Amino acid sequence: MTGEKMLRFNLIVAVCENFGIGLKGDLPWSIKSELKYFSRTTKRTSDPCKSNAVIMGRRTYFGVPASKRPLPERLNIVLSTTLQPADLPSDVVLCSNLEEAMKHLETKALRDEIENVWIVGGSGVYKEAMASPRCDRLYITKIQQNFECDTFFPSIPDSFREVSPDADTPLGVQEENGIKYEYKVLKKIE
Repeated sequence: MTGEKMLRFNLIVAVCENFGIGLKGDLPWSIKSELKYFSRTTKRTSDPCKSNAVIMGRRTYFGVPASKRPLPERLNIVLSTTLQPADLPSDVVLCSNLEEAMKHLETKALRDEIENVWIVGGSGVYKEAMASPRCDRLYITKIQQNFECDTFFPSIPDSFREVSPDADTPLGVQEENGIKYEYKVLKKIE
């Protein structure tokens, strides 16, 4: 890859106070406005001719309701060493690991089509992503209460610092269904 910049990615997650992110393959809470924020954020591009990619593990992909997967208007990439391409719709890309997925996105064919790359779960993919030099920002929805969870967000490395969110991110504490939450953005400090 001569002269081309290394493709970077952001990570997006909703996490409760006990660092939980999932329960039995689903979200432990129901916050429609947070799901809309996820959808809007992972679809948003500055170039209307481009789209974004979302990278997720097998369990995260199959945790999305069947009617909503693959996630629309985004290139879906599933990381798995056990699935076969026939296990997924033809428009979903199967890669064995995160670096293979990024190399796939860096091919000439895709480099001009994809604007942003989002890591959307689960736990193991988040951990690998945060350790990668490709990781730029963490978009974290902090849910201000505990929920029963069986899947947890890994600890955030010290190399991340909170920064001002972009203009499209609601500021301050939000509330829906009696659940308070706040959107935070952390950037990796090199």
